[in-house]
Amino acid sequence: MKCVASNPRANLNCGVAAQDYFPTEAELITNGATQKNLHERAAAATRAQFGREVFVRAVVEVSNFCRENCFYCGMRRDNRELKRFRALHEQLAEMLIHHRPASVTDINIQAGEDPVAVREIVLPLIETLRRETTLGISVCLGTLTPELYRELQSAGATIYIIKFEIGDAAQYENFAAPGTLAERLRHIRLLAADGWNVSSGFIAGLPGQTPRDLLNNFELARDLPLSGCSVSPFIPGNETPFATAPAANSDWTFNSVAALRLLRPDWIIPAVSAFNLAAADGYRRGLRAGANLVTINLTPDEVRSDYVIYKRDRFIMTEERVLDAIAAENLTPSKTGLADFYLENPAKKSKDEKNPAATI
Repeated sequence: MKCVASNPRANLNCGVAAQDYFPTEAELITNGATQKNLHERAAAATRAQFGREVFVRAVVEVSNFCRENCFYCGMRRDNRELKRFRALHEQLAEMLIHHRPASVTDINIQAGEDPVAVREIVLPLIETLRRETTLGISVCLGTLTPELYRELQSAGATIYIIKFEIGDAAQYENFAAPGTLAERLRHIRLLAADGWNVSSGFIAGLPGQTPRDLLNNFELARDLPLSGCSVSPFIPGNETPFATAPAANSDWTFNSVAALRLLRPDWIIPAVSAFNLAAADGYRRGLRAGANLVTINLTPDEVRSDYVIYKRDRFIMTEERVLDAIAAENLTPSKTGLADFYLENPAKKSKDEKNPAATI
């Protein structure tokens, strides 16, 4: 898939942000006719940039061990009720090589912050997939050492997903997000400077979050050297300090997706499975608001319920559900993989890419 020729009337160019667009607090919490207009503008920007194709990847969740203690995540290290697992490299390789859905062009390998799993499972799995398949490979493994990043890249991964989660340093600390925000941003910049296509993201609707707080995420994302960005609705986890907090307002979530699309028409913006926990037709609403990447969950059934970012009662995006949602929105799966798309269309990076932190 190549970047589609832009419509001059829409004021969009391939790889360039919409002229002068930056969301307002009011846009992020709007509803009714104003919201409808916002989402229609975002959908038009997506079609101008990518046509009607959406990328289809799969995800395998290889470990729920985590050294972090985030208040909003069920895999936090203080959750003593969670049965921990590390998946088997051989089982995952067999499934991905011989039994993956035909629509899948890329695989995302995801885990809690677990360097043991990176060495024992992820690296050998990447090497096997690179040898036996043409899948594009992304990883979502948290903050690691520069040496491990380089090993992952040498093995064949090209996309690194590392969410900054919360765009305010004080709130980041209060919610016990990984490390510090400054550290997280150093890793994002280092990865981009080392040749990774980096995707990040944030959470909408965290307890106590105001529209101004939500806007902070856009200010941060705009200045980072990213190829894509996600919005995840806050869903209270049963075994977290936020178990009794209210879930995110779905309007905030989908308005944020639309605003991201208008901010950066060239970004890859995923429809996350939690959209279906935020609203009954959440996945389709995400696609209508500008998302252009969908993910089929291929984590083995016997461990899937223990990968609890939010709740055990997850909404699993199977191949059937994903393809049905694409078809219902009159979209089509891309035959070009995401990793190949990035090779063909190098992302515009911010000036920060040239000045990553010298050390981690």
